[in-house]
Amino acid sequence: MSLNIGEQAPAFEGKDQNGNLIKLEDFKGKKVVLYFYPKDNTPGCTAQACNLRDNYEALQQQGYQVIGVSTDGETSHQKFIAKHELPFPLIADEDKKVHELYGTWAEKKNYGRTYMGTVRTTFIIDEEGKLEEIIEKVKTKEHTAQILK
Repeated sequence: MSLNIGEQAPAFEGKDQNGNLIKLEDFKGKKVVLYFYPKDNTPGCTAQACNLRDNYEALQQQGYQVIGVSTDGETSHQKFIAKHELPFPLIADEDKKVHELYGTWAEKKNYGRTYMGTVRTTFIIDEEGKLEEIIEKVKTKEHTAQILK
């Protein structure tokens, strides 16, 4: 399923690192940075999370709420957040329901082998719940600049 800019963002819900339910509808009237990443505590994912953390104030000043999503569980997310002092929630999408809504669980190739995994993608959702931007070529170390451009 492919999503297009201007369409209504798929309504999702998922549990964060503390087991709290996060739903898209809770952010009506706010802009949301919904970012999908492959794995906690891997180099690219850590660089991306830390870039968002280091620029969190600037993102908030522009009215953005940041939400990360991966297939890691709550305990993994808790450790990742604690280790890197992340100020935003991470959804533990172990059943891949949110990934499937956004089309980010897909076939990938690495070193000649094919497997299913998370396609690193960021969705910018506007105050009305519409897709404002889809960033498919994520620069992990400069991700905030891609969002605030």
